[in-house]
Amino acid sequence: MLKKFLAYYKPHKKMITLDMAASMLISLIGLIYPIVTRRMLGTLIPERDYRGILIAGGIVLALYLCRYFLQYFVQYYGHMIGVQMQAQMRRELFSHLERMPFSFFDSHETGRIMSRLTSDLFDISELAHHGPENVLIGSVMLIGSFLYLATIDFALTLIVFCSLPVLLAVAIRARREMHDAFAERRVTTAQINAAIESSVTGVRVTKAFTNAKKEEEKFERGNLAFVEACRKAYRAMARFHAGTSFITDLFNVIILIAGGLFLYADRIDFAEYSAFIVSVNLFISPINTLINFTENFQNGASGFERYVEIMEQPEEEDEPGAEPLGRAEGRIELCDVSFRYESSGEVLRHVSLTVERGKTLALVGSSGGGKTTICHLIPAFYPLESGDIRIDGRSIRTLTKESLRQNIGIVQQDVFLFGGTIRDNILYGCPDAGEERMIEAAKNANIHDWVMTLKDGYDTEIGERGVKLSGGQKQRISIARVFLKDPAILILDEATSALDNTTEIQIQRALDRLCVGRTTVVVAHRLSTIRRADEIAVIDGGEVAERGTHEELLARGGIYASLYALQFRE
Repeated sequence: MLKKFLAYYKPHKKMITLDMAASMLISLIGLIYPIVTRRMLGTLIPERDYRGILIAGGIVLALYLCRYFLQYFVQYYGHMIGVQMQAQMRRELFSHLERMPFSFFDSHETGRIMSRLTSDLFDISELAHHGPENVLIGSVMLIGSFLYLATIDFALTLIVFCSLPVLLAVAIRARREMHDAFAERRVTTAQINAAIESSVTGVRVTKAFTNAKKEEEKFERGNLAFVEACRKAYRAMARFHAGTSFITDLFNVIILIAGGLFLYADRIDFAEYSAFIVSVNLFISPINTLINFTENFQNGASGFERYVEIMEQPEEEDEPGAEPLGRAEGRIELCDVSFRYESSGEVLRHVSLTVERGKTLALVGSSGGGKTTICHLIPAFYPLESGDIRIDGRSIRTLTKESLRQNIGIVQQDVFLFGGTIRDNILYGCPDAGEERMIEAAKNANIHDWVMTLKDGYDTEIGERGVKLSGGQKQRISIARVFLKDPAILILDEATSALDNTTEIQIQRALDRLCVGRTTVVVAHRLSTIRRADEIAVIDGGEVAERGTHEELLARGGIYASLYALQFRE
């Protein structure tokens, strides 16, 4: 784990070296004051050397001015190193998330992922900056103060340092407890983030069902769990700080008594005693720095563990030797396909279907039968359990996933639009497309005329997930971006089921244009929309129960005929 963390310092070696050098100088300058104090009290003041006093004061002032600029450098550039490391980790984590398989997002809530990208990485950046700096300054000050104290009186110095093992024992024991407590606090923080993300996203549903009180109760459960986790974390931290603070306070008591006895026995003089008291404070200061670093270390270390936990999740990868598909012709074959999700039983059992180039296959049947799963397997969103899917006679296992998906356009019932403008969302289908192609796609999707009525036209902001648009408007924008993508294969997963009849007719006309010349797989509950399909397959219980044309299936009087009669019973 430490090796992985240190690797992030590599691009910043030069600046880290300068930062550490500046920290070292800050530590050494901090040791000057007790040395000057001892000289003033022991020599300059008794000898009334006023010129020497002024020179000593001037030297200290000059060194403190130097320390001012060094501390500015350490604080600014040191923090920027942490920020740049944080940005690098966030970049890598985001890129890693973009390459994760669908199954990862099925089992990880968005709010928890967001917590890894924000609060966890912030704590890591704080550790990246303050960690080396605090350890170096604390160590130099500790060693330096020990060496200087030893020059005053070695025996007295040993008496003071005998308390150090006790302090370390208390710190190590408390640190373990703090690690577990702060790790638990991070888990509850992620749970709260997930609850907030879910509630804010679904706030319109909450208002529609007047369930604000229920959402508040759900949030409060997580909030109370967070408070309890914080209670444990801060109780551990309080024990840690109180215990270590008490031991450091003992240093002053030891120095007061032992130093007084040494002074009484004439082992040291008043100037040395005064310098020793000042130097002991320099000794206590780095100890407190190292103690405070422990808390910083706990936050950063637990955050880095959670970061690595996601980074070690396997990415979605192509099979060895996978080749680009190129521009597909569009023939689709499902050959004895079986599949199950990780959290459920078998969804598809030995499904075999063929869609010829440019033809339309409609999938119908009751909910949960496996229709949408077939739509997810064709673009290889999930790995096949058994069997095979072929595009133009080539197994999708032998194709790169990117080239496969470049040939597939998907229009779903639950349209997802990105925050931004209408233009941004249409161009998502082909970011390099020009204005002319974008407008042509919008016209084909029956959205251009409406866009032209808007004050800002294609530059109109649509709000988060297109909240400012109607369902039909969002659907037509999603169709426009598929027109712009111009795929050889089209998947329509209940694309019109959530629309009113008038809007459905308009959307269906756009979809009819979109389907021309493309191999199309349609999932539909409204059977009126798939009458003209070249073949209809009834999926029941994960199996192909019936297949044929609309007329053939009606004549057969089976499941399809029953569904049709039920839907059009009036």
